This record gives sequence, structure tokens and C-alpha cells, in this order.
Amino acid sequence: MQTCPMEVKPIGWVRSPVAGDKYGGWEDVVARIEVLPELEEALSGIEEFSHIVVLFWLERAEKPSRSRIHPEDRGDLPLVGYLATRTPNRPNPIAVTVVRLLRREGNVLEVQGLDAFDGSAVIDIKPYVEVVGPGEECRTPSWLAKLRGRRQKDK
Repeated sequence: MQTCPMEVKPIGWVRSPVAGDKYGGWEDVVARIEVLPELEEALSGIEEFSHIVVLFWLERAEKPSRSRIHPEDRGDLPLVGYLATRTPNRPNPIAVTVVRLLRREGNVLEVQGLDAFDGSAVIDIKPYVEVVGPGEECRTPSWLAKLRGRRQKDK
């Protein structure tokens, strides 16, 4: 296996009302991303986008102990490879989420739908641009629809 020198430093921190374990239901969570003050100028123009892509560090994640898991540890869902899920337990604890950008005030971004715990390190932010995606309808497995349907019922 090849290796390469990598250095990842936080560019900011998540301030969220969610501090503990949580599965699903992140769509309505409103959080703040406090970008380092010295990077405030680098945010210039971000407020023109409705959505942003946030990459953050999963500081509580563990290395996967097995290759296949039930999504969200639900036995009623199929056994799939962990890389086919959004489990936080990954070889490299990096997460990526597209969130709604509600507002920017200086170096602080208020966002909706960020599935990160309070205090998580933000490692990058990018504007969400539709044309970067596949440009076609995407396919997802049936178990994901089942999982989403259950969340809607729980609301």
C-alpha cells in the first residue's frame, strides 16, 4: 500500500445543540460553523450560495471492526459493506455533508442539516454546485428508503 504525507488542520469548529449520540433526524438541526478568524476573508461570497459542502472530522469514530454491518445497527436492514453506509466508523474519520446555508455573519456560518456533534473540527468548506454532481437521477438501495420512511414516522 502506498502512503503519502498528509496534514489536515481544522479551519473551524462546529457549534451544535447536539452533543451526544444521535442517529438520523439531522435535517432540522441548526448549527453554527465558527471559521478561524484569520480565514474570514476566505468566506467572502459564500453567502451567495444556498448550500455548502462541509467536511469535518469524526473525532469519536472508531476503526471498523468488521467489513459488513447493518445500517444504523438495525437488524431489519441488510448486511452491507461499511463503505456503502454513512457509518461514522471509517478507516479515515472524515465526514462530508451538504447543508443549507442560512446566513453568514463575519466568520460564522449558520447552517441547517449538519450531522456533526458540537465541537467537531471542520476541515474544509466548499460551495455546493449542482453541475459538479452526476447530472442525472441517482439510484439508492431499497433499505435506504425504508430507513428514511421510518424517520418520517418518528417525527
